[in-house]
Amino acid sequence: MSELAHEVADAVRHCPGVAGLSGGPFGAVATYLPGEKVPGVAVRDDQVEVSIVVQPGRPLPEIAEDVRAALAPLVGGRPVNVHIGGIR
Repeated sequence: MSELAHEVADAVRHCPGVAGLSGGPFGAVATYLPGEKVPGVAVRDDQVEVSIVVQPGRPLPEIAEDVRAALAPLVGGRPVNVHIGGIR
């Protein structure tokens, strides 16, 4: 799971319109690994959740769809829930 969390984070950061990842309210969106935390990515058995900060200029639904499309090959058929945590 640690590799997947890092792969998801890297893929999300390279999506157009994404300024970065956000831990969400209270830092709740994260994957906890031995000795580290991957904020903004929660890899679960039944889904993957990401919380992003976006750059202004593109419609939010388009950015979210680009993130889902970028993650589809990585997540093994799990649904991807995208939360917009802010605009930078």
